[in-house]
Amino acid sequence: MNRKCKLTSLSLGLVAFLATGAAPGEAPACHQPQYTITDLGVLGKGNNASSYDMNGIGWVAGSSNVVANGPQHAFLWFGAGPLLDLGTLGGPNSAADGPNIYGEAAIGSEVSQADPDKEDFCGFGTHLVCRGAIWRFGKLSALPNLPGGRNSNAFGVNNLGQVVGWSENGVRDSTCNTGTPGQVFRFQAVRWEPNGQIHELQPLKGDSVAFSMGVNDVGQAVGSSGTCATQGLPPAHVSGLHAVLWEPDGTPKYLGTLGDKDHTASNNASSVNDRGDVVGTSEFTDGTVHSFLWTKANGMRDLGTLSSSAFATVAGCCRTVNNQDEVVGFSIDPNGMTAFLWNDGKMTDLNTLIPANSSLHLLGAYSINDQGEIAGQGCVLPACTELHAVRLSVKR
Repeated sequence: MNRKCKLTSLSLGLVAFLATGAAPGEAPACHQPQYTITDLGVLGKGNNASSYDMNGIGWVAGSSNVVANGPQHAFLWFGAGPLLDLGTLGGPNSAADGPNIYGEAAIGSEVSQADPDKEDFCGFGTHLVCRGAIWRFGKLSALPNLPGGRNSNAFGVNNLGQVVGWSENGVRDSTCNTGTPGQVFRFQAVRWEPNGQIHELQPLKGDSVAFSMGVNDVGQAVGSSGTCATQGLPPAHVSGLHAVLWEPDGTPKYLGTLGDKDHTASNNASSVNDRGDVVGTSEFTDGTVHSFLWTKANGMRDLGTLSSSAFATVAGCCRTVNNQDEVVGFSIDPNGMTAFLWNDGKMTDLNTLIPANSSLHLLGAYSINDQGEIAGQGCVLPACTELHAVRLSVKR
């Protein structure tokens, strides 16, 4: 995607000279790719859906309500036809990330049981018990919790069948209510193996809790580590103290910060590609949020902002960076929310790269694969009161 922009200046000058007769150095400007957009719609008679994740061949996972303003159900879309409702573990709400190449999806689902401590671990506002789960072989199955834990959530799955997320561990901590309103117990980042075995991903030294949002096909996972007072549980309260990369053996690595020199603001790693390059967000001391790209060679790079008035630029969960280090996300400024693409060192409003007569305004981009396909969410114009899951493909 836009690979011509990666040519050297000498090569560009030669191409321009040969093609147009212009002198070297007068090469034409690079152009961003243009996209076709597929409106994946909603489940049933719903009015609110979003694509959260996508695999290398364009299959999409997300959530949609099945009736207008009703509960959310996890869905999969396999490249054609309607969205497939994956159901729940007995409660009203669920959401999906993935799928991997085998169509397996990581699920966070409510069960029918009310949480005895009135926690809202899934973030749907129902105060029901939440469980991490896997959609595999056409069936939704709960994954085990850490010993003593009641709630868990699953956010990422790789092509090895490994799932990452977080689970309570049964340790009560009165400070947890500061990071996540209503939270009573500590939680730890975890990785579930294909056989369902659960492994705790240790937080950084000195930290007490962690969560993991993304995993690559090497088995590296990313997320955030901190104290229960500083960690806000996704999806409703996404904040953390230290951005972390866990190696396949579970060893945590601190990734640094962009603008939080006092180490008191939020830093989250949300996605990792197969090269081990990580994207996430870092909060500055003035409260603004920027996205970053971290590489082993160069450390943390600020991706900038879409506009000078943007106060949050977010590369979210769970596959927002591909193996070409192209990044997608969303930007928030006083005018609202807009999806972006970052490539070749430049951030672009994705709405400028789709047909001008599109019936959708792209609010967020949440996944990009190596073919440059993008999954996300758009609102239906002109009122923008209905939200649809979408997929973008590079126009050939």
